[in-house]
Amino acid sequence: MTAPPSLDAAQPVAAAVQPAVPVRRRPRRSPVTWVRGGGLGPVVFLLPMLVVFGLFSWAPIVQTVVMSVQETNLVTDPTFVGLDNFRAVLADPLLWTAVRNTLWFAVLALLLGYPVPLVAAVLMSEVRRFKGLYSTLAYLPVVIPPVVAVLLWKFFYDASPGGVFNTLLGAVGLGPVPWLQDASTAMVSLVVEATWAAAGGTIIIYLAALTGVPPEQYEAAEIDGASVWGKVWHVTLPRLRGVLLITFILQVVGTAQVFLEPFLFTGGGPANSTTTILLLIYDYAFANSLGGDYGSATALSLLLAVVLGILSAVYFRLTRSWSAS
Repeated sequence: MTAPPSLDAAQPVAAAVQPAVPVRRRPRRSPVTWVRGGGLGPVVFLLPMLVVFGLFSWAPIVQTVVMSVQETNLVTDPTFVGLDNFRAVLADPLLWTAVRNTLWFAVLALLLGYPVPLVAAVLMSEVRRFKGLYSTLAYLPVVIPPVVAVLLWKFFYDASPGGVFNTLLGAVGLGPVPWLQDASTAMVSLVVEATWAAAGGTIIIYLAALTGVPPEQYEAAEIDGASVWGKVWHVTLPRLRGVLLITFILQVVGTAQVFLEPFLFTGGGPANSTTTILLLIYDYAFANSLGGDYGSATALSLLLAVVLGILSAVYFRLTRSWSAS
């Protein structure tokens, strides 16, 4: 008498004889079905925004790419020159002066303009009374039109002994200082004004982020005997890590495109010590009243955009894991 087959041996046979379950395929949606399903409604609402965005954002970008390979002054007919504009820009010795000046401005702005808003926001968050007044005063420079702010500070930077800042220095036996007329102090003067003008917006961002820090963490740090600096280092900064990363790259991109301060304060002087990349682009395009070299201006603009895009991509790639931890 033979033994009955085991259960394990019968399972493959049973699995083999079971009918295959048919896979249900999702029916293809025709344009008529998509319209009947309400797909046209969002497109209708988005259409005005897409048209405006295309006309005022993408169309200028496309036109910039086209003009970068043309020789044109917007008066005569353009001539296709290929990569000659890029070669001419890279061969211009003033370009590397502008690059050095822009990097120097960025370094000074990061050393001064990056920690100042954070310190101000932390101090304002510790204030118990008149916090709204301090926030208003901190944001007030942002409300002032940039041109008005620059002209106001240009009056403050008067190099004569009767200038506002030189008068203050004279009261303590110092000065006068040629703020904008000396190459050694001109860039620092520009950075101080730019920091004053832009710090208010960053302070408000930090104050909003600080509201998300649980008060229990500060209380626990106080119980452990942490000082004010200890609470900032171990509680505040880790909680603001993501915001700090975003504001850092935004400030780097913003300082690389500085134009208003050198244009209105010094015009790039003295001796090209404050000529930046955007100011050089402006000179390419508008220095000649009879028609500028718009091909070289757009070529340099594209080079700057590519460099900033690569820098931003590398930065976010390197800080992705750290910002999420």
